[in-house]
This record gives sequence, structure tokens and C-alpha cells, in this order.
Amino acid sequence: MGGLARGGHAPVLITFMMGTSAIIIGVTIDSLNGLMHLFGILCWMTSAFFANFWRDPDRKIPTDESILVSPADGHVMFVRRERATGRRPNKEEFESELLESDKLSGPWYPETISEPLSFATEQRFESVPEGEESPTDVYRIAIFMSPLDVHVNRSPCAAIIERMEHRTGQGRRRGPFLPAMKKESEHNERVRTVFLCEDELRIEVCQISGALARTIVPWTAVGDQLRRGQRYGMIRLGSRVDIRAPAELFSPVVESAESGNPKLPKGQFVQAGSSILFKKKQVIS
Repeated sequence: MGGLARGGHAPVLITFMMGTSAIIIGVTIDSLNGLMHLFGILCWMTSAFFANFWRDPDRKIPTDESILVSPADGHVMFVRRERATGRRPNKEEFESELLESDKLSGPWYPETISEPLSFATEQRFESVPEGEESPTDVYRIAIFMSPLDVHVNRSPCAAIIERMEHRTGQGRRRGPFLPAMKKESEHNERVRTVFLCEDELRIEVCQISGALARTIVPWTAVGDQLRRGQRYGMIRLGSRVDIRAPAELFSPVVESAESGNPKLPKGQFVQAGSSILFKKKQVIS
């Protein structure tokens, strides 16, 4: 049902009532040389901003079983084919001489997990040079959400939530909070969710905080079953969402800001739950 997202009613109503009360006091008691009227108008403007930010419109969800829909509203920053080059270490590997540490993203073990497409833990990815493709590659689509976009996130497919992890930068309880349009923002404070789809394939979605957005709010938990396009959480204020899907099975069908299309300098605009990001490749027998 459209309207306001969870948590949005209180800030909208409180600021609206504060503005209304200030205007009434200014008219009936004392305007304090117009300051009460100014304060009331500012409260109303703040209430309108909150209403716009927390809006949660209904969406028409595509029924095609061979697609993945966008988990977020915003412009497509980039579309890249990637491969895993490392993973988060386990307890024993923390003592290994092979352990690598990055100032921003923390410790990495420079070996991939046995099945990279299981997304069993957070992995380190790099772009795949043309001609060096492999069956375990993924396509990543990054979506930038401005403060004016709808910030409710939706499931890209009918799935069960298999994993949900909260991650921060090295040695941090919160953050970092780099601007979401920067490449380095992928290591901002984030929530990594793995969706186990009905055909046993896995899709990874990362909700990434930005310079303004510092609160990621999951509405679901591990084990919950979702429909395609079902709401599962939101990020408050400007932010970013990345989605990874197996490159052997899916082809991206959107244009990014890196595509060079002069008509889409910011990349194609997509909407959560209704815009198609990936289509399954046809299998030739």
C-alpha cells in the first residue's frame, strides 16, 4: 500500500503540528515580530521534505520469471563484470602471514571461497579484463540514490533471505561515510543481504550508507520469504545500493553513467521493484 514508509509518520506529523501551533500562536497571541510565522513556515517546509523522503509508492511488479528487478530507486552509476580475488578471513586465517589489510576496508584473505557464487561471506572483487572471463564471474550494478529519490528497497526476485550482515570500515563502530557517488563508498557502513531465489541461485545486494545517509533499516530477517518487489528495508537520505548476479546466467539490460550515452549522463534512472536490471541468458542446447 502506498503512503509513507515505516518510521515516517512521526517526523512528518510532529513537524507539521509544530508549524501549525506556531502559526496559531503568532496569529492569536504574539507573532514576536513575525518570528513565530517564520518558524511555522520552516516547520511546514521540513514536514514536506520528510513526507517526500519517506514516501513509499506502490509499484507494478513485472511477472516475468527470467528477470531481476531493481532493489532501489536512482541512477545507474556503473555496470561491471567482476571476479572475486579474496574474502573475509576466518579465525585461523587472522594469524596467517598471507593476510592483507586495507586502511579503508579492513582485513582480506587473498584466496576465494570454494564457491564464489554462494556469497557465503563478504568478498573482494575486481573488474574482469576483456578476454579473461570465467564461469564464476558476477555482474555488479551500482545505483546512486539521491536525497530526493524513494529510499525504500525491494527484493530483486522471489527469494528467502539466506544471509544478512552489517559491515563497517576497519576498526570502526560506525562508518566510514564517504559520498555515495564515489567508487570508494562501497566500503562505507553497509548491510549485505544474500537472497536465495526459487531456482537455487543466489543474488547479493548491499545497502550502502552515504555522506548524509547514516541509517540502514532492515525490515526483514534471515529466513524470511519475500516476493519479487517486496519491500525489505530502507536507507535514510542519500545513499547507494549494489547488486551482484552470476554473469553466466544473467545479462544486464540497463545503461550506466559510464556507457557514454549523452542522453543519460547520470546513467539510466531505475525504480525499485518495477525496473528490470537483468534478464536470464537463453541456454542453447
